[in-house]
Amino acid sequence: MNREEILEKSRRENKNQDVYEQEVLKQSNEVAAFVMVLLAAVFWLVQIFTDGSINYGLWALVFAQNMTTLWVKYTKLRRRRELIFAIMYTAAVILASACHIHKLITAPSAV
Repeated sequence: MNREEILEKSRRENKNQDVYEQEVLKQSNEVAAFVMVLLAAVFWLVQIFTDGSINYGLWALVFAQNMTTLWVKYTKLRRRRELIFAIMYTAAVILASACHIHKLITAPSAV
């Protein structure tokens, strides 16, 4: 194989994406997930101290992002660690969603 054939094969395997760009995208997704959790925690604390309630829908969304990432990683990499955490996050999403919906249904009407 000559140099051009190797480069062409690499481009096909990477779908014309630069390895450095892929790493930057991975790091930006990790930082975005961290910022989302941090912001959700701030909103959660403010809500607890202002009216004493918890917005479970907010946590369902935060957990859903991590759950989705872990399920995609598991389907691509087939690592047991990702499977275990994906299942845990799925349970957290279901629980938080159920709590949020229950709270909405049982809340007194504002009308």
